[in-house]
Amino acid sequence: MQQRGSEQAEAGVLDIHGIAPIRSEDRTSTPRQQFWIWAGANIAPINWVLGALGIVLGLSLVETTIVLVVGNIAGCALFGLFCVIGHRTGVNQMVLSRAAFGRRGAYFPAVIQLVMTMGWLGVNTWVVLDLVLGIFKHMGYHHPGIATSYAVGIGIMAVQVVIAIVGFYLIQSFEKYTVPIAGLIVLAMTGLAWTKVHIVWLHGTAHGADKVTAITQLLTAIGVGWGITWLTWSADYTRFIKPTVTDRRVFWTTWSAILIPTVWLGFLGASIASSGTGADPADLVTAAFGAASVPILFLIMHGPVATNILNLYSATLAALSLDVKAARWKVCVVVSIIGTGVLIWFIHSASWATRFDNWLSSVVLWISAWAGVMCVDYLVVRRGKIDVDALYAPPDSSIYGDVNWAAIIGMIGGLAAGWAWGYGLIPALQGPIAKATHDIDISWLVGFGVAAGLYFFLRPFLSKESQVAREDTHKEQTT
Repeated sequence: MQQRGSEQAEAGVLDIHGIAPIRSEDRTSTPRQQFWIWAGANIAPINWVLGALGIVLGLSLVETTIVLVVGNIAGCALFGLFCVIGHRTGVNQMVLSRAAFGRRGAYFPAVIQLVMTMGWLGVNTWVVLDLVLGIFKHMGYHHPGIATSYAVGIGIMAVQVVIAIVGFYLIQSFEKYTVPIAGLIVLAMTGLAWTKVHIVWLHGTAHGADKVTAITQLLTAIGVGWGITWLTWSADYTRFIKPTVTDRRVFWTTWSAILIPTVWLGFLGASIASSGTGADPADLVTAAFGAASVPILFLIMHGPVATNILNLYSATLAALSLDVKAARWKVCVVVSIIGTGVLIWFIHSASWATRFDNWLSSVVLWISAWAGVMCVDYLVVRRGKIDVDALYAPPDSSIYGDVNWAAIIGMIGGLAAGWAWGYGLIPALQGPIAKATHDIDISWLVGFGVAAGLYFFLRPFLSKESQVAREDTHKEQTT
């Protein structure tokens, strides 16, 4: 009882931490609490829709399941690695980028992260709003109107904003108490789906080259690509884990926290879709659960809300990583106002919101390129050791330099290569190589590999650390 009371008291405390390293005494998060954070963000309708994508592309349920499992084992492992980095250093993810990109060179990924997370904030709230209005129609309220849209949308946004402004500890408590309930509901959904829907295990319509294309596109959407899309959030939360927790435990906890709900919900969506049902969230739920769809859909909407509080918090940290001198909660208020403006715009322009959502669905392009640079820097160059103090030193005195052009060029090169071999949801994101190879999408693999290779070969010539090392060697040779 004493421990529970302490956790509840901590949840109501305003998180005063910005982007400075979290002190040991403030790092109180446990692996179990971290599990709820990441699982909550992935118990969302988008995962069962993406699972249904495998069936839509022509794969059988068995083939879809294999892609989901194998892909997420790999993608979530990469996510687990980045979570370990946050735990080791106590530093948020965009500040950690300074080791590879330079003190101000890291503004490049930080700006992209800021824009992306604010975009997700508006889109996810808009999607939740769309589902709520759909439920109202099932309840007999056929013409909700624009006033209802505003009331529901701004109400949902207000809840998200309050949680994110208070900060990490309230986010952690929100996930801890709500995710188990959401998990039980998904378990009930799974049982209902398997009893009310005729599941077809082996029927697939894709063969030969079409099947290869379908597998690559599913791997990008909810296989390996799904774990990659969470990389830029990872350390923002694992920096709070107790220092006494082992790296191994941090890795396996965060790995499983994304793997389990993603594969579970993806398989659920694919199971329902295998019976011939479409991929729309409301249609999937209604077809499988009938009258029970109303309370289930209300509760399962916890997923997007749980995701948005992470988006809002990480957007704030990304802004602070641009050397904005302000308290975290004040920056969070500004980001929230912008996010609310985006939501209002989306309410009045659903078609534009859909197109923007399709753009955001291709975030794996830039994150995989960024991750390629980060992995080479952390694993190969630094062998798992980072000088944390140097991450905060002035640009002219930091050992990491001001701008590391090797990282910038590597990331841009990886982004271009990923685009060329990607097949996104809009024509502008359908690259020439992907089109020439029967729409195969391996954007995440090519983007990661090209960025990693460019950074590895260019760093000895362009980084400040390499230049200083050459100068020191020259001095030693001449004395």
